[in-house]
Amino acid sequence: MSQTVDRALSILPLLAEGPADLGQVADRLGVHKSTALRLLRTLHEHGLVYRQSDQRYRLGARLFALAQEAMENLDVREIAHAHLVRLNETCGHTVHLAVYEENEVLYIDKVESRYPVRMYSRIGKPVAITVAAVAKLLLADLPEHERRALAEKLDYPMYTPRSTPHAAAFLQELAKVREQGWATDLGGHEESINCVAAPIRGADGRVVAAMSVSAPNVVVTADELLTLLPLVRRTADAISGEYSGRTPAEPK
Repeated sequence: MSQTVDRALSILPLLAEGPADLGQVADRLGVHKSTALRLLRTLHEHGLVYRQSDQRYRLGARLFALAQEAMENLDVREIAHAHLVRLNETCGHTVHLAVYEENEVLYIDKVESRYPVRMYSRIGKPVAITVAAVAKLLLADLPEHERRALAEKLDYPMYTPRSTPHAAAFLQELAKVREQGWATDLGGHEESINCVAAPIRGADGRVVAAMSVSAPNVVVTADELLTLLPLVRRTADAISGEYSGRTPAEPK
């Protein structure tokens, strides 16, 4: 039975390359045409493959519907949480997870610092969109026309002398973030707080969330926090792999 399932599943990546006839499927699987036909008929009955009028087979609409449903039901917070906790246990600093929804960047998870000085951020609270590192990553991934339109609509409060002053500077920062693949907030929202962040990507490569490590100057300097960037990026990559299905979930 396991061999039959393996053969049936092997047909799907073949058809992802384009329509194929019975002979091509049999050849790829290394089986007789009658065996290949039985497998194709079973997949056809479940809507996973479709037989065209020219007798070639292609991927069925049901397969795409299942994929879409699976993506819609993915909970990036649930997948990311264990990774965020491990990162926090390693570095000791506050770890955030954020997403972009309806023109706001929201924290959807937080693991508190082990140090006495804590951040006042809260799950469900919007971030300071023009300065926050997670916001820069999420907005940098937008198409250029959307980035420009959004930048022109935003206000640019000067929380500190290091805050982003205007749309042109913001767009320049987003372009830099988009190119380098990570972001920082070094005293842009609160002079005493620094942050480094990395993107979490879906199967299509688009940024679905962003995670960050933040710490006050009294605990670590900005330069010391920046040394954690490789660890932050590895954590984000691990979450991305699990979220997109490229790597198996680690045991909880």
